[in-house]
Amino acid sequence: MNKEKAMQFGLCTSWNNGLKLRGACDYLEDNAQRILVGLEGEDVFHEKIAGMKEAGLPVPCVNCFIPGSLPCVGPKRDWEKLLSYCTTVVRRAGEAGIEVIVFGSGGSRSLYEGVSLEEAKRDFIEICQAIAPVAGESGVTVVIEPLNRGECNFINTVAEGAEIVKAVDHPSIRLLADIYHMARNEEDPVSGLAPYVELIHHVHIAEKEKRTAPGMAGDDFRPYLKSLKQGGYNRRISIEGKWGDGPLEDQVPGAIAELRRQWEEA
Repeated sequence: MNKEKAMQFGLCTSWNNGLKLRGACDYLEDNAQRILVGLEGEDVFHEKIAGMKEAGLPVPCVNCFIPGSLPCVGPKRDWEKLLSYCTTVVRRAGEAGIEVIVFGSGGSRSLYEGVSLEEAKRDFIEICQAIAPVAGESGVTVVIEPLNRGECNFINTVAEGAEIVKAVDHPSIRLLADIYHMARNEEDPVSGLAPYVELIHHVHIAEKEKRTAPGMAGDDFRPYLKSLKQGGYNRRISIEGKWGDGPLEDQVPGAIAELRRQWEEA
């Protein structure tokens, strides 16, 4: 854990919102399929990120790694196409100055008829191990995101994600904790999180019932934040949630302030 860095609080949105959100948050987390376009050529990629570094806020993270049209587990997996796509995205992330790729991709990794849990684990570990050296060379960390059981049927809890990370056994493959997904799964904020903090490289957050931004429903995140804090976590927390009516720039400062307050009180 890098203890010299201060905590940063950001949100998941397009980098095009950077100028109007400057001063409201520390960074933005964009969509890998939108800006790194792993199925498109280099010219399209460079067009997508043109101006990103002057957009008002840094973009150190992206989510939505692999599209659902590219299964990463089971017999429908096209290994060569999958590996080519993942390698392209990871390398482009490094070129764009992106440090973290979130590997949620529920549509790509979900089990389907004929795929056993053990086969899925083996296949998932295999693609992670294949891209890990490329990530290391590119200065990128790929973080595995457990998703709640209502959205995906594979790698649901932080504990299950930690099992995969340990099996991959490479420093460029780490873990993400999403407090919204944890709450939906009813994972304990202490026993379900504290043992794995050393593996956690990124965090997502939103309120439990409607996935709203912090402060909208009044959710208390402090038990989760306390586990992270006591474990020495001090990287980034991204709000990945829904917003109310009105301009985003009018809502973000309050949500970030609420998140900072709860972090400080945890």
